[in-house]
Amino acid sequence: MKLSEIKSILPTLNDVVFKLENGTFVPEHFHVTEVGMITKRFIDCGGTIRTEKLVNFQLWYAGDTDHRLKPSKLLHIIELSEKHIELEDADIEVEYQSETIGKYNLDFDGTCFILKNTATACLATDKCGIPPEKQKIRLSDLKILNNSCCDTNSGCC
Repeated sequence: MKLSEIKSILPTLNDVVFKLENGTFVPEHFHVTEVGMITKRFIDCGGTIRTEKLVNFQLWYAGDTDHRLKPSKLLHIIELSEKHIELEDADIEVEYQSETIGKYNLDFDGTCFILKNTATACLATDKCGIPPEKQKIRLSDLKILNNSCCDTNSGCC
């Protein structure tokens, strides 16, 4: 989800609700402790220099269970961030504490913002030497064609 998308969704909501893909809700007394612009410059394992830009939200909660972040307040925080740190309309990455700090993509299901699991991947598979994953098929799923048998004079056997 891009920053412009969350900005257009927030005014339509009564509450800001975040949920993990496994159905677990972020406690409703969470804070958005940071909104930032992250620029990551790196070299992948194939030697290609890359730049990645993300808008970052950090979610956190403490013992103040009466705290509730309203959509208008989150929109105000985003607008302040756009003004003072020049946020771009980039994809949003959400940091949220579980066993360790997790990084999630953001989606919306019509009611809740969904923290979508992320995964690492090789960006240079063509240069890295890792063969492409072979398609797995079950032999029982193969159809036997009537003319698939070799003719003894064909030279294939």
